[in-house]
Amino acid sequence: MSSLFGSGASSSSDMTARKDQMKQQIQQELAIANAQQLINKINENCFAKCVTKPSTSLTSSQESCLSQCMTLYMAAFDQVSRSYVARITKERGTAGLGL
Repeated sequence: MSSLFGSGASSSSDMTARKDQMKQQIQQELAIANAQQLINKINENCFAKCVTKPSTSLTSSQESCLSQCMTLYMAAFDQVSRSYVARITKERGTAGLGL
């Protein structure tokens, strides 16, 4: 028997496809938001640290400081992200085993 919203098998696969598409869209939006937050934090922290006397252009030492600061900040962010993902993955694995 067909339901008001279509056949059961078809609507189930459609719902699964929509759910997967929605998950992917949310993941992409979160990745963009995280990247924007990282860039904003780098700008705030590195600029405050390296550019103590703003002028019309950056000195070579300011450019070097900014470059090093950004590199270190991104490396730290990358390490924290990897550790977080590993922890979540591990917790999901142990939760599935009932440990």
